Amino acid sequence: MTRPDGTDGKLEDVRLAPMELNEQEARELEEKFDSEMRFRKLSPATAWLVGSALVTLSLFHYYTAGFGLLHEMVHRGIHLSFVLALVFLVFPFWKSGYDRPAKSTLLTPLGIPFYDWILAIAAVVAVAHVPLIPLDELAFRVGNPTRTDVALGLTLIVVLLEATRRSVGWPLPIIALLFMAYALFGPWMPSILVHPGNTVAQLVDHLYLTTQGIYGIALGVVATYVFHFVLFGVFATRIGLGQLFLDCAAWVAGRYAGGPAKVSIFGSALFGMISGSSVANTVTVGSLTIPAMIRLGYRRPFAAAVEAASSTGGQITPPIMGAAAFLMIEFLELPYTTIILAAIVPAFMHFFGVLMQVHFEAKRSGLRGMRPDEMPDLSAALKRDWPTIIPLIALIGVLLAGYTPYLAAFWGITLCIAVGLLNPRRRMTFLEVFEGLRDGAKYALAVGAAAATVGIVVGVVTLTGVGFKVSYIVTSTAAEMASFVGAILPVDWFAPTTLTLLFTLLMTGVVCILMGCGIPTTANYIIMVTIAAPSLVMLGVEPIVAHFFVFYYGVLADITPPVALAAYAAAGMAGADPFKTGNLAFRLGLGKVLVPFVFVFSPSLLLVTKDFTWSSFILAFGGCAFGILCLSAALSRFMLVPTKAWENFLLVVAAVLMIAPEGYSTAIGVLLVLPVLVRQFTAFRTSSP
Repeated sequence: MTRPDGTDGKLEDVRLAPMELNEQEARELEEKFDSEMRFRKLSPATAWLVGSALVTLSLFHYYTAGFGLLHEMVHRGIHLSFVLALVFLVFPFWKSGYDRPAKSTLLTPLGIPFYDWILAIAAVVAVAHVPLIPLDELAFRVGNPTRTDVALGLTLIVVLLEATRRSVGWPLPIIALLFMAYALFGPWMPSILVHPGNTVAQLVDHLYLTTQGIYGIALGVVATYVFHFVLFGVFATRIGLGQLFLDCAAWVAGRYAGGPAKVSIFGSALFGMISGSSVANTVTVGSLTIPAMIRLGYRRPFAAAVEAASSTGGQITPPIMGAAAFLMIEFLELPYTTIILAAIVPAFMHFFGVLMQVHFEAKRSGLRGMRPDEMPDLSAALKRDWPTIIPLIALIGVLLAGYTPYLAAFWGITLCIAVGLLNPRRRMTFLEVFEGLRDGAKYALAVGAAAATVGIVVGVVTLTGVGFKVSYIVTSTAAEMASFVGAILPVDWFAPTTLTLLFTLLMTGVVCILMGCGIPTTANYIIMVTIAAPSLVMLGVEPIVAHFFVFYYGVLADITPPVALAAYAAAGMAGADPFKTGNLAFRLGLGKVLVPFVFVFSPSLLLVTKDFTWSSFILAFGGCAFGILCLSAALSRFMLVPTKAWENFLLVVAAVLMIAPEGYSTAIGVLLVLPVLVRQFTAFRTSSP
């Protein structure tokens, strides 16, 4: 079998050899495609100052995770003051500032412009003001702020928006400004959006002095849960757990058709358990799998897209799931174990969808699996790296025992450091421990600023009640669309309530994807939970199901052009066209588009819903898996043999029918697939020697 480029793929060595990237180059590549990780060039003195501050922030969170959190306002205040001050020290005002050499002058002390020092100091003063107010006095100040409160509150809002603009871009600050304008100019809003309006002092009071705004749930979750698990992921990777996962993935999947691509899927799923970051997952796993896929015969854009689509699953894979799992704990007031249990099946369906398309592509192109001599020795890998699994087992064990997530992260981090310092086969130095603490805090800067800015949006929603108004607009529009479509259908195929819910889901999903193109996944999730999820709950969707729906669609932005960060990172590593890679990655991730509709109409798929039964779960699981299989075959234009146009049409229609809750729609879907299967088996038997 020849490869598409005319060479013999069987003679090519597809051993999982890494790219010629050292750790520093991999970090630079990650920073190139993830603006949240890209720092300005610092002078040695400033780098030492910033590094020390980052390590101090990590040590603060490590200590409080193990020995008790401070009062929420104090804890969040310390976290935010460090984050904002560091943002102004490491993120320049303009993008051109990233490449300028750090020169110390009167206007740039220690290589940083004087106005950035002023902004950093102003941020610390403004943030620290509220935690320093005695709690009993603060209770009386809410609703009656002093002039100092208003002045410092305005200062914090300004510096927060600027810090967010520098670290994550323009869209989120613009959204926050629009919401604040809505709060101030309520009487002049159109139609149902009218409200009495608020003064500047009232708005600042709500956003600054209460836990409904900047110091709200979003910042609290980042400061108490997310930070600790990100730090754990950094250390788990450094001690070699990621490499062990990749070796295990190669042993499980490498031998089958298109081996390196399937290793990419399994490896990204395992690595995503500890990273929770799409771009970090792409860079780390892709450095091994992308070259092997290209050598085997996959086209460069497709190889990059496979890694990007697989790595995006890191944000939906328990136990870390980016920050979403911890936010759900606070919003839904459910145990952490409930959240990660609910995430298992949807995450499996995402990787299953990517796996099926990769498999069909490999079969269509005649690509082989890895030979025994190309696969890693699993027994040697386990013998070498078995201590690295201890921290993860301990972390999961503490969680399942019912303790707090941050205590579990504390013991996970502690054991990572212990294993790193004591493991003779892969021993960390104290300098590497220092770098791990530094890098863990580095990941927290952009998400910390974004979370605080999202607090502004949430604060305006609670102050004005706009969330319920938006929900009414969405549901009423969906009802009108359902009435129009229902009148066109020749028979009552679907109940009006089902059509209304379907159109509400479609509108919500589109908005989630569009919002995700401009703001981080965590911020997108919080905003959509505040604005869009109530409309789903109004239609009878369980809160946990509504939260998972908006979260899954927000994550799609990482592989949706034009802001597909994971796809662009993979394209840079593969030497492929970024936009083509993004389109292919979105195609590979279409299973993730289908799955949320399935668990809305069949909530048993999440395992923890109120009406869960094993019979409904089995039906939902089977229908979802079969639907994803049909969709994957249609998109790949291959099943057992290449598919024809009419087969692809029937497969797509059948896949869509699988998401409907009515039994007859599933039966129709199965009937539509039968002629396709008959034609495929007949053609396959005819073509077989």
